[in-house]
Amino acid sequence: MDKAAEVLKEMGVSYEMDIRSAHRLPEKTALYAKTARERGIEVLIAGAGMAAHLAGALAAHTTLPVIGVPISSGALNGIDALYSTVQMPPGVPVATVGIDAAKNAAYLACQILSIKYPEIAERLEAFREKTKKQLEERSRALKQEKP
Repeated sequence: MDKAAEVLKEMGVSYEMDIRSAHRLPEKTALYAKTARERGIEVLIAGAGMAAHLAGALAAHTTLPVIGVPISSGALNGIDALYSTVQMPPGVPVATVGIDAAKNAAYLACQILSIKYPEIAERLEAFREKTKKQLEERSRALKQEKP
């Protein structure tokens, strides 16, 4: 989840990080979700492996958007976490990114926030333009390397 924090910092988005568990700290997890809005949180990102019920547990206790990041761990290398995160009942959605895709979770959170905050939209556009230029430069360099 450190990769998500890096992206949020880069985009100028304030955040808080904490450790929660749907199974080992269920009451604290529920309270965290229930009080998120009053703490100024607008999007939740939850990373979990194996049974990976954290994102769903948060979503059950808030109407804020919840983004789940399945983490590779255990015998199934994250496939179990992916299925646990993505398969939610109607009315309790969790937006799910790829396995270990904390960066994309942060970018998705920024896109959600950009609806309200145009400065985040501008930073996202600048990031995409920078990425595009880097790829174009790599392509030019690759073509020049060929004999």
